[in-house]
Amino acid sequence: MAALAAVVSLAVPTAAQAQYLYNGNGSSVGQIRSDGSVYNSYSSRVGQIRSDGSLYNSYSQRVGKIESNGTVRNSYGSNIGRVESDGSVRNSYGQNIGKIYDDGTVRNGYGQNIGRARGVKKEWAAAFFFFNFFQ
Repeated sequence: MAALAAVVSLAVPTAAQAQYLYNGNGSSVGQIRSDGSVYNSYSSRVGQIRSDGSLYNSYSQRVGKIESNGTVRNSYGSNIGRVESDGSVRNSYGQNIGKIYDDGTVRNGYGQNIGRARGVKKEWAAAFFFFNFFQ
């Protein structure tokens, strides 16, 4: 019986497997589950981040991609930014537009706290907070 429960718990995403996203005031703005599904604060699915970095909206339309080197592209393949390994986020002109810190704190280019994404991959947090793929 315990083995069956373990198998069932692996198949169904739970709150423990979800990483929650908060705005600068600490209010929940969404979650990203371990399978890459993105949900808004109303628990409506708003997109998907696939293992190859492809980004899809709630209609399963490809809206962009985050490449393995951190380059962020829109649905047309145009470079719209970059996520550096240290969490710095830059626009297509190389200008700093924010940073995602190791503790999950998200700050804009002026250093203001705009959110928290503890446990979320930096690239995924950047797709949500800076490039608005799931808005």
